[in-house]
Amino acid sequence: MSAIADIDDAERWVVESALRERYGKRVEAQLADVELKLSPQDEVLTACPTLYWEERGAAFVIAKVGQGRYRTMFYYPADFNPEQYGAGRPEYDDLAECVTTVLRAQADHEQERLGVSSGKTARDLDGFGEHELDDAGPEGPE
Repeated sequence: MSAIADIDDAERWVVESALRERYGKRVEAQLADVELKLSPQDEVLTACPTLYWEERGAAFVIAKVGQGRYRTMFYYPADFNPEQYGAGRPEYDDLAECVTTVLRAQADHEQERLGVSSGKTARDLDGFGEHELDDAGPEGPE
């Protein structure tokens, strides 16, 4: 049995509210457990309560590693040799910041994977957008 308290309803609500805001729909985070080394010198793994979800081809994990402490990552499970991506810090003490940061990191990474970068226009991105582009601007032709 883990010494780390289970993820409670309030924590789950924080995560699922951020997911609803990000995706514009209800995304349910599944409860799971992962085993992690809580510090580099640990010789044993500790079972940590975790929230897991998949959306837009990416899988996300937020593990509770102590009271008010969280670790997060995302990866692409469909990749032949998936890599794990962090959210910029090894650990967070604010769950809302943790989930928001991992969602932003994945959104930025998704843009990179799709070839979206600064300076490119919709015309440069073959296959993006559903409408023909014209030079009329947002108000239409003059």
